[in-house]
Amino acid sequence: MIIEKELKITKKLPECKKALLNLMYTGNWINDEITSILKPFDISTQQFNVLRILKGMKGTPSTLQTIQERMISKMSNTTRLVDKLIKKNYVQREQCESNRRKVDITITEEGIKALDVINVAVDEAESKITNNLSHQELEHLNHLLNKLRTKTYA
Repeated sequence: MIIEKELKITKKLPECKKALLNLMYTGNWINDEITSILKPFDISTQQFNVLRILKGMKGTPSTLQTIQERMISKMSNTTRLVDKLIKKNYVQREQCESNRRKVDITITEEGIKALDVINVAVDEAESKITNNLSHQELEHLNHLLNKLRTKTYA
């Protein structure tokens, strides 16, 4: 799949523009693929991300700020995401005993069970998405993406 053909671009693009367009297009494509996998579970990619963050806390309560800092999409409305997960009984929110202004958020047993099932489907989708790349190519891609995010401009 050539990015110029996908976007129907007829003029020659500078490599830097082509690379960035390709990254954005591919990121959206991956997001669409994962979203379609999550749809039967009635959960969004952002809600899935919150559940994974909370499970990774291994029972330690988290704050909205901590969740926000660890989110893949920093533009997510964490409060709204947590509220939706509370309605599904996947997380719980309690006022902190030692600091009444702080709210502790934890994943519930039901949330852990749901996440265990969802993770199987997502892991399978991630394997299918990346199956055209070797382990070495994936390592190289990760290295390049990390390098790209290293800010060297003023």
